[in-house]
Amino acid sequence: MRKTVWSMCSMCSVRCPIKVEVEDGKVKWIEGNPHILKGALCAKGSAGIALQRDHERPQQPLIRAGGRGAGKWEPVSWYTALDYVAEKMNKIKEKYGAKAVMLSCRGGPWQDLWKSFIHAFGSPNFTNHDSGCGRNVHHASKSVYGLGRKGFIYDIKNAKHLISFGRNLMASLRIAEVNQIMDMLDAGGSFTYVDVRQTLTGIKATRFFQVRPGTDYALALGMINEVIKQEAYDKEFIEKYTTGFDKMAEFVEQYTAEWAAKECGIKVKKLKDFVSEIGQQRPKVIFHPGWMLSRYRDSFYASRMLHILNVLMGSVEVEGGQQFPKTPADCGVKGLRTFSSMVPKPEDKRADGVGWKYKHFDKGPGLFHLFYDAMLTEEPYPIKGVICYRHDPFNCFPDVTAQKEAFDKCDLLVSIDTHYSEFGWYSDVILPESMYLERETPVCTQKGPKPRFAFRDRAVEPRFDTKPSWEIFKMLADRLGIGEYFPWTTAEEMWEFQLEPTGYKIDDLREKGFVALTDTPIMYDRDNLDGKFKTPSGKIEFVSQMLEENGLPSFKPYESPQKPPKGRFRLIFGRSPVHAHGHTINNPLLNELMPENTLWINSRVAARMGVKEGDWVDVIADSQKGTIRAHVTDFIHPEAVYTVHGFGRQVPLQSRAYHAGMSDQKLQEGLLEMMDPAGGGLCLCEKFVTVRRSPRNPRRRVEL
Repeated sequence: MRKTVWSMCSMCSVRCPIKVEVEDGKVKWIEGNPHILKGALCAKGSAGIALQRDHERPQQPLIRAGGRGAGKWEPVSWYTALDYVAEKMNKIKEKYGAKAVMLSCRGGPWQDLWKSFIHAFGSPNFTNHDSGCGRNVHHASKSVYGLGRKGFIYDIKNAKHLISFGRNLMASLRIAEVNQIMDMLDAGGSFTYVDVRQTLTGIKATRFFQVRPGTDYALALGMINEVIKQEAYDKEFIEKYTTGFDKMAEFVEQYTAEWAAKECGIKVKKLKDFVSEIGQQRPKVIFHPGWMLSRYRDSFYASRMLHILNVLMGSVEVEGGQQFPKTPADCGVKGLRTFSSMVPKPEDKRADGVGWKYKHFDKGPGLFHLFYDAMLTEEPYPIKGVICYRHDPFNCFPDVTAQKEAFDKCDLLVSIDTHYSEFGWYSDVILPESMYLERETPVCTQKGPKPRFAFRDRAVEPRFDTKPSWEIFKMLADRLGIGEYFPWTTAEEMWEFQLEPTGYKIDDLREKGFVALTDTPIMYDRDNLDGKFKTPSGKIEFVSQMLEENGLPSFKPYESPQKPPKGRFRLIFGRSPVHAHGHTINNPLLNELMPENTLWINSRVAARMGVKEGDWVDVIADSQKGTIRAHVTDFIHPEAVYTVHGFGRQVPLQSRAYHAGMSDQKLQEGLLEMMDPAGGGLCLCEKFVTVRRSPRNPRRRVEL
């Protein structure tokens, strides 16, 4: 029997809508949802079938039988595993209080369920991976608009100019976004890319600025200075919707285009020509504010200036600019019932200090890396239990050795995931989630110019003794005495609970995987945006009241980044379109396409070191060392070396990925405590490493 199932991919965090063809209980074909993506799918999405058929993933619950990380496991039933976790959680609650257990997830549209679970247990400590990703961008956006980083969407297709600072859009690969970029370029649009190395994105760009590592903020300041000098900004929009323009103009006066060009290592004429160009193209100009900007000490301020450049262009709620994402309410439809509406909010303050010690940070997901201090010092109170759902801190955050020292103070470590993560390998319990083709997920709202409800349906039954996460948390909640907050036993009942206010039924979504709430894009009246900005003043704030009230400057004086000492390099990392961080490294098909990473080294530097293409090199931090093959290229700044993130895994049951390539995060010693105080993001590109030709290279034999 053959059937079509509408679902969502989960090979990366984009979650593209997909169409799955199933025959006799087996997945035969996956493509992008033709109603949204016209069938397009990336390599990762196409490898979903290989993941479903792969036996190198957890096949049943496991409880640690030896020391943490020793790889000795006892296979158990779900009842035994969940009873074990519930007993441990209750013991922690009795001794330290419910607040001593924290839960982290990968993020995404279903966070409300996981957050509701830990809140129902009585703990305020819900968090996610974002302090190693987009917190700087999120908090920068809040300081300007009062809205988070998802407070705007970008109409790239209709833009005249897209500018990206290190956001490698063609490798981070969101199918719909890439298609928009290609449509924009086909229509004659411009694309400016800024990075320390040339990338897939830079190759597609119409202008490429290769800058010195750590100087993004300098370039943004120089751009603003030149925009004001050339009067290439929207004066009417600035006058109507902003505050603090004069103070900002005064601050950037010293940061001229000439200064920025010299600091960044680019041509001043090209910078001035760029500003002249966007002055003619505005308001259809988009400065992408970044996504993963946990990079440098001033990345928060770099992102803040990119947001401000969008404001100067007047590219707010215009075609070809940034637009407010519309909601069901904008379509006259009631929204989904939330899980959190059932759960009382915990009264305890967060252990990471967000919301009371750090009042300028968004306390929604807080900041994961600040929990390590609570584990070690037990201040403001102990953290003794950690549940990570689809989140591997050892792959996401720096300095794995320091992380383990903190986790060793915990009584319970639980990993819920579809694959063996490095954190899972170090945990006490692994609860295996069914991979995405084998599970359902809650209905979610996808905001945009045409908002919709969407969901993931189960395509095939699980191959192994695994379960969908909604069921795992439901079964655990029942054992903890909080099952009343999750009053369903099937996915159908859960969907009915969510959809009840909307008037829609799950069969409506099953027709094509989603329900569109409007046929035409919705735009607000650009001349009447009052009330849309959630800052204290109600306007776009160049001078942020929130920052100033918390003793932080709205405009940070620029400090030139330290140059690496002789013989050392700044370690930079990034993405490949073939892999999604460390999640897909062991996938049979994707591993074949890219089995290991390499280290990019500038050609002139490599020649002085005697390093040739393909040579093995040692990359040395303080006490950690990695060995990796060199990729010698002209297209990277000589102060930096670069590698793709996610490799160097040490889980023996992942035979394809085991010790393949090098782990960048294990070399990032000391960076777990290096946080941008204004943005909350970690400074993951502030590590200098020594690179040398490795003795692993074969020596030439000499016949005697």
